[in-house]
Amino acid sequence: MIRTLTRRLGRRRWFAAVFRLLVPADRLVSRLTSGRVVALGLVPSLLLTTTGRRSGQPRSNPLLYVRDGDSWVVVGSNWGQTHQPAWVHNLTADPSATVTVGGAVHPVRACRADGTERDRLWALLVAVWPAYPVYAERAGGRPIEVFRLEPTS
Repeated sequence: MIRTLTRRLGRRRWFAAVFRLLVPADRLVSRLTSGRVVALGLVPSLLLTTTGRRSGQPRSNPLLYVRDGDSWVVVGSNWGQTHQPAWVHNLTADPSATVTVGGAVHPVRACRADGTERDRLWALLVAVWPAYPVYAERAGGRPIEVFRLEPTS
């Protein structure tokens, strides 16, 4: 029931604004539970750790994902803001990263999805989080990037 309500409310502008503010708390809970709890279990979530393109430091972000074969698929919606999330720029600069799912850490290589592959993966993502098309409208014409995170080991 709570998942259904969350998915329905996800389209509302206030929901995105409030939950965007909760991301630091989500990072803390993820860190304290070694990645076993992300997004309070409301949606399938992972912790993506990239290398900061300017700082060179590890940067972790909780993200909704879908599985596609052995890969994890994530989207740079940034809650519908007009700018890309920092992790998109980090992956573009260095596609090597890690994902933590259920407490297990997996090295990955990010591949940006384009064309028909992007369309297919977008449909998988929207099936899990129906608010993504609303976020795309709010993004003001900015492309919403979709990445396939392929395991490297």
